[in-house]
Parts: sequence; structure tokens; C-alpha cells
Amino acid sequence: MLDMRLLKDNPDFLREAAELKGVTVDIDRAVALDARRREILLEKESLQNERNRVSKEIAMAKKDGKDTTAIQEEMKSVGARIAALEAEERDIATELQTIMLAIPNHPSPDSPVGDETANAVVAEWGEKPSFTFTPRPHWDIGEELGLFDLKRGVKISGPGFILYRGLGARLERALFNYFLDFHTSRHGYTEWFPPFLVNRESMVGTGQIPKLEEDMYHCDKDDDLFLIPTAEVPITNIHRDEILPLESLPYKYCAYSACFRREAGAAGKDTRGLLRVHQFNKVELVKVCRAEESYKELELLRKDVEDILQSLNLHYRVLNLATRDMSFAAAKCYDFEVWSAGVGKYLEASSCSNFVDYQARRANIRYKNENKKTVVAHTLNASGVALPRTVVALIENNQREDGSVAIPEVLVPYMGGLTELRKA
Repeated sequence: MLDMRLLKDNPDFLREAAELKGVTVDIDRAVALDARRREILLEKESLQNERNRVSKEIAMAKKDGKDTTAIQEEMKSVGARIAALEAEERDIATELQTIMLAIPNHPSPDSPVGDETANAVVAEWGEKPSFTFTPRPHWDIGEELGLFDLKRGVKISGPGFILYRGLGARLERALFNYFLDFHTSRHGYTEWFPPFLVNRESMVGTGQIPKLEEDMYHCDKDDDLFLIPTAEVPITNIHRDEILPLESLPYKYCAYSACFRREAGAAGKDTRGLLRVHQFNKVELVKVCRAEESYKELELLRKDVEDILQSLNLHYRVLNLATRDMSFAAAKCYDFEVWSAGVGKYLEASSCSNFVDYQARRANIRYKNENKKTVVAHTLNASGVALPRTVVALIENNQREDGSVAIPEVLVPYMGGLTELRKA
């Protein structure tokens, strides 16, 4: 959430944030509500001061044996007015909070303006693999090698749910174990294993709700829990409503989780195989840092993602996302797209975002700075990295003409010494 003080001091900043992100929000209504809220506070304070003053006069008059009936009746009307103002204040606070939660984060000045066609490629690494034969898509390879069973996955849960089997299941497990080991041992992240269900407050804290509530899997019961769309949600909310010690920052956390998203196959494209699914595995990286250091931490986070992709020898490119293509809550976002030879396209394997104070303000995550002033922290996250698109790229890019698939060297220990996937 953006700073409420902007309604008074710089409402155009809020209007610009909504316009750049392509979101319709009634900023004028919010400004009017905030102005009325401040009027109420002034009137209420004046009436409360008057009531306190008159209460002392009544007490003294009673002590002197004087009749205070008239002035007490007058104070009843003052009390009724204060109660009415407080009721109006509560209604305004509710409506104002609803509007403020609907205003997206303001993009950073160096984010390209526009939709996905304005995304800027800022880096590339490696080369596209070359073949002496026509590379096949992963769904053909996976079916032949028995890595997953897409038809039975549909039977069990419906479209968009993958049923891995045999070496396919082992490869999936090997990858997220490798990712966790890589980030903890090489990059110094602390590992967590979070719940896969979170409460509404947690989803609001990271910005999924109310904007994306329809895309979430909701447990429609009294407990009001949601299946997480990413480990970002529970991990960021570890420090909700906390004041953090300055010397401990930045916090660097990583976590494996399954991720659940209704919207995954809604676009009607790329729905074949493992490309767009409703449930997938991912290792998430989360940082909580000082306000003045978040953009430096973003570049370090970007490097951590590049390191893991390079270790797998995956050709990728890095995009600086345009304002209408980045997430609702992000101020700046890099996307990492890996090349996948069988489908002949780049596939998003990671997003790396700086939310500045947007999430932390919603989640009330703060710290004491050097001057002992309590300030709002900054939060960042990245996929480190997401499956199954990484699996798709590994299978398609490492396929051989005889139908087997070479296993990247770094994964061989995690595969029990196996160096290839081959039909039994």
C-alpha cells in the first residue's frame, strides 16, 4: 500500500501509479474521504476538549451546590455529536482502506512505460543449443520416457495438474533440493519450510488480495484460508507487525513450496504439457532490508538468480518489465526467460521484484534506523527458480537424437549418480 499521506501531499503520484499500471481507481474519492476524515478529527478534538472543560466546571458547580441540569443536557448533545462523528470516521476509514488497497505500487522511473511489448532486454547469457535433428517438445519426450502422466493428472484433479512419475518425479525433487542447497550454501540464505495455507491477512500483506482474490484457491470455510500462490506470501509475513533490529538487516530467506494459481491456464494459450499449470513447485527467495538499500539488494538478488540458471547451463535473457506487465505490487521487476528448444520459445522461469515499502506498509514490517526512528522496511523476492518450466527447458535443451536426455552435471549427485534419462 502506498503512504496514506500522499492523499494530502501528492495525490497526482497516486493517479500516476494507477495510470502507469493500467488500473482504474477513484483517487478523487479517496482524496475527498481523506479531507473529510481530517475535518472530523479536528471537530471531534474540539468537542472533546470542550466536554473535558465543561465536565470540570460541572464538577466544581456540584461541589458548590449549584444546579447543573441544563449544562449536563447540553453536554449530552455534544456527546451525541462526538458519537456520530466517530461512526462516520469508521465508515470513512473502511472505504478509504478499500480504495488504498486497490491502488498499485508506483513503478520505478527506469521501468519502461507500456504493456509487454515495451519490455526491455537488459542482458543475455549463453547460446541457444543447436541440434543435428529437429528437437522435440517435452510432452513427446516425457511420454516416451515415462517422466509424467498428463492424462491421469487430468483424471485425478483436472486440467493444469501434473502427475510426475519415475525419473520425472526424481528430477523434480532433485531440482528443488539443488536450488535450496545452492542458495543456502553459496548465497547465505536461511531456509524455511512454510505452511501452504495462509490467512487473509497474509494475502493482503503481500498484495495478492484484494486485487487477485479471484485467481486464488480459497478454502471456503469458517477458517478463511487460501492456498499459497508462492512462498513469498508466508515468508514475507513472517515479520508482519514486527519492528526489526537494524543490525539484523537484510534478512535473506529461501523456501520451497508448492504453488497454486487458478489463473494459470486462463489465457487459453501455452496450455499443452507443463507450460501453464495450476499447481507447480518453486523455490522462492525473499529479502527484507533497509529502505535505502533495496535497489542495491535487487541487483544482488538478480545475480543470485543468474547464478543458478548459469549453473544449469541454460541460455536465458533478462527483461526489465514494462509498467503494465509487472505485478500490481512491484516497483521494479526483472523477468528471466530461459530458451527451450522443443517449443522454440523463451519461457519465464523467474521474476525478481523490488516492492520498496509497498508490501511492508501493508504488512506493518518496520525497523529502527540509526536515529532510533521507526521506519517502514523494504521487501524483495525472486523465484530461485520456478518449476516446471525449468524442467521443460532442461529436457528439451538436453535431448539427444536417440530419445535420451542428458542430466546437467550439477544434478548428477541429486539423481543418485544418473547421468541421463533413458527409456527403461
